[in-house]
Amino acid sequence: MAKASKQSEKKSEIPANIKALSFEEALAELEDIVRNLEDGSGELESAIKAFERGTHLKHHCEQKLKEAEARIEKIIPGGKGDPRTEPAEFD
Repeated sequence: MAKASKQSEKKSEIPANIKALSFEEALAELEDIVRNLEDGSGELESAIKAFERGTHLKHHCEQKLKEAEARIEKIIPGGKGDPRTEPAEFD
């Protein structure tokens, strides 16, 4: 059972070429993949590979958003000049 867990961890690791992308680049590529998959005109094997890449891109975007949220939480000034953190709220 531990062996399967280690294999799934390896599969979920974000490839270096995706880690190098900015949030905007990764999101644009993910949007392209979704459009192409929705079109459904490609071959099955390429659709599977695109889906796998899309999954990595999604995780990368989520990670970038978490990092941005953490940075925003750090810069909220406190009431008496003491810094404090609180979750950022977005509309």
